[in-house]
Amino acid sequence: MYEFVLWFHVVSFISWFAVLFYLPRLFIYHTEYKENEGFVKVVKIQEYKLFKYIGVPAMWTTLLSGVYLIYEIGFTGNTWLHAKLLFVAILIVYFFSMNFYRKQLEKNKCQKSGKFFRMYNEVPTVLMMIIVAMVVFKPF
Repeated sequence: MYEFVLWFHVVSFISWFAVLFYLPRLFIYHTEYKENEGFVKVVKIQEYKLFKYIGVPAMWTTLLSGVYLIYEIGFTGNTWLHAKLLFVAILIVYFFSMNFYRKQLEKNKCQKSGKFFRMYNEVPTVLMMIIVAMVVFKPF
């Protein structure tokens, strides 16, 4: 059972990160081409569906399968796991911040620039590198 849940966790993680990487890219297009109403209308639909129908389920399946894996390997004595979970918590906050910006963009009330979203788009890359390093190297 452990190997199946681990496989499912990795697949869920990949799906979640697809959203974490792509949704901010849509935000960039949304802000940089806001004068093009037809384009923005399509991007708003993409942003909504990507977040709600792929991002939210992928996040929950990643977290729930992760809870099972923690149960199996044990929470105590795995300091690397504690550090990893700190960065996962930051990732969750980032994920919900994407929904905040998505809703602002949907209402045409977002004042953030394409440059802001280009920097914002780098956050999940850094977090992914740290989280995967914690799992692979178990430094603590």
